[in-house]
Amino acid sequence: MNAPLKDGRRAKSGLSRRQAISAMVSAAGGLAIGVNLPRSAFAAPAGDQPRPMGGRIESPEAAHPDELSAWLVIDPDSSVTIRIPHNELGQGTSTALAMIVAEELHCDWSKVKCEYASANRNLREKGVYRSMTTVGSQGVRSSWEFLQQAGASGRARLVEAAARRWQCDASECSCDNGVIAHKATGRSLTYGQVCADAAAIKLDREPKIKTSDQYRLVGKPTPRLDTPAKLDGSAKFGIDARVPGMVYAAVIGCPVPGGKVRSVDDSALKGRPGILKVVRMDGAVAVAADKFWRAKTAADDLKIEWDTGAAGKVDQAQLDQTYRDATLGKMVSARNDGDAAAALAKPGAKLVEALYEAPYQAHAPMEPLNATVWLQPDRLDVWVSTQSPPAVLMGAAEAAGIAPDKVFVHVNFVGGGFGRRADVDETRQAVAVAKAVGRPVKLVWTREQDMLHDRFRPQAAARFKAALTPDGKTDAVEVRIGVPSLLRSLGRDLGPSGMEGPAVECIAPTAYTIPNLSVGANLLNTHVPVSFCRGVGSSQNGFFIESFVDELAHAAGQDPYRFRRAHLARADWIGVLDMLADKVGWTQPIAAGRGRGLAIMECYGTVTGQAAEVTVDAKGKVKVDRMVVVMDCHHAANPNTIHQQMEGGALFGLTQTLFGQITFKDGAAEQTNFHTYRPVRMAETPVIETYLHLSGGPKWGGIGEPGVGPTPPAICNAVFAATGKRVRRLPLASVDLTKL
Repeated sequence: MNAPLKDGRRAKSGLSRRQAISAMVSAAGGLAIGVNLPRSAFAAPAGDQPRPMGGRIESPEAAHPDELSAWLVIDPDSSVTIRIPHNELGQGTSTALAMIVAEELHCDWSKVKCEYASANRNLREKGVYRSMTTVGSQGVRSSWEFLQQAGASGRARLVEAAARRWQCDASECSCDNGVIAHKATGRSLTYGQVCADAAAIKLDREPKIKTSDQYRLVGKPTPRLDTPAKLDGSAKFGIDARVPGMVYAAVIGCPVPGGKVRSVDDSALKGRPGILKVVRMDGAVAVAADKFWRAKTAADDLKIEWDTGAAGKVDQAQLDQTYRDATLGKMVSARNDGDAAAALAKPGAKLVEALYEAPYQAHAPMEPLNATVWLQPDRLDVWVSTQSPPAVLMGAAEAAGIAPDKVFVHVNFVGGGFGRRADVDETRQAVAVAKAVGRPVKLVWTREQDMLHDRFRPQAAARFKAALTPDGKTDAVEVRIGVPSLLRSLGRDLGPSGMEGPAVECIAPTAYTIPNLSVGANLLNTHVPVSFCRGVGSSQNGFFIESFVDELAHAAGQDPYRFRRAHLARADWIGVLDMLADKVGWTQPIAAGRGRGLAIMECYGTVTGQAAEVTVDAKGKVKVDRMVVVMDCHHAANPNTIHQQMEGGALFGLTQTLFGQITFKDGAAEQTNFHTYRPVRMAETPVIETYLHLSGGPKWGGIGEPGVGPTPPAICNAVFAATGKRVRRLPLASVDLTKL
């Protein structure tokens, strides 16, 4: 069911994950990442196919004979292949980007196909595909303009090629649906008939791209191109890869992050069939075998002595205290408007103080980490579900000790990433095993390894102190945040500022009008590795700031919606907030034992408001009955995928709110699988309504990240409305509301 841009619809249940996996390659070693779909196909990047063992290697320099540009291939039958630089993780980016190109190209949408762009070509041609990393909601947000330009340029060259053939001026020609027409003479040519000529044309200047009021395809609800293959089970993910002659590898990592291998006793494996080699790595041990189950059970039977160091004595209570104390330590300033300290010290000021905390959380994608590699003397092929083919290329080259231009990354559909698949841990391990056994290797992390060795969503704490004026306005707010540095954990430099955006996201760049605002952070890393997770800083900071704003509203004796609105000057925030209050029925009465709460924030250029309705029983059990999401991403490439991502973000945040928590004992994560790290189940899923409030303008906002952050505060504010009890630490499953 599709709706106009500003009309909502009730969310339907999600699509089922496919039940069967089919073979990925033929006996000759050919690779097809997707199958032909009614509207589109996903194919391997041109020139990136591996050769069969002992066979001829294709030249990666060989261009497609019908290539119009690095972005476009048009075949003689006028079918159009659009090269997509961002990976399809289920977020619908491939469809949206294809629509943006097709909008300018004026081609026949039913003949459009998709092909993942080549990371190898991007390296060789010095970044021809710009950014190829699918993180930070940047699929459409950061690529729409140059992809639209690629479509416009292609169309102009096709028209010019036809005009030269007809010996007329290009201004006399028009094109639509893949056909170029010369109205004066009635002549016409298809794109396929002139593509070869168009490829040789150099334009004097690039054509102007359309403005949003001129769009014909972009903005229309359009079925996703990847859906049919995911419904019938033919879609190929990294874990489906098959290479002739490959073996399997299972890995056991040190349960304590940062720990090392001290010794390995593999005597229990002697004489077992199919076992090829035990490979010792820095912080892990892998077993290679002819079948995965043999490799996995053999790895389980290894007797490994680990050197965990001081980290092996760390428990969760210590980590909790570390971040509480960090809020009292030295801060790096992120924002300092007015004089918050002086305003807070004014006689008669009404002070409100609170400490909020958020736990470590796992990414927990459905497809566990895996990589298949084929290392040969002059070439390395990698099949992997990744959010960053360039990172895989460089990491694999370094691990193998070969030149980066000899590495070919075969992009697949991704079974969930949420930020975890921007790193290359599994690829490096697979290359290490391949070097040891001298054969193609498919390495798969079990669910337990995937969760134990995650790079977690950071634990954090935020200490707030605010002063209210007698008329209920916020005069001053001081925020002190204790949180790990994502960049330091990933081995990167913070730079001279000593600050990183995610640490203070949604708090330092707030749109609330506060005369005296001080925001600082103490970036403190422990032995626990952290990385970007869906929502990034807004994932925890949204809970902090929007819960505290709710506290301020109640301390001022004001309605939480009206209090927020009175502190806003930006039209986009006000528009979202007003629509949210209207759609949830904010002023309507609600039964005893039930509550309604809301939250609003900006994340990756998109303003998102959420409201929740909850029921809390006498035992303190919380049931989320209804959620309403309103989003202003300024423009919509494909409203279908935006609504889906709004629902998906809310559900991701719902798991974080109710259950998501990784705790540590003796330095190791205690949660190992979905029985201890529990996601929201279908029966626990509320009604979700989604609405778009698009304000237009020059920028496009992100979609995948912004829907997560408002969920925890909206729900916890609703819990307060129902019970009068303020939740300041997540998840709700660990909070006894009867004792607050």
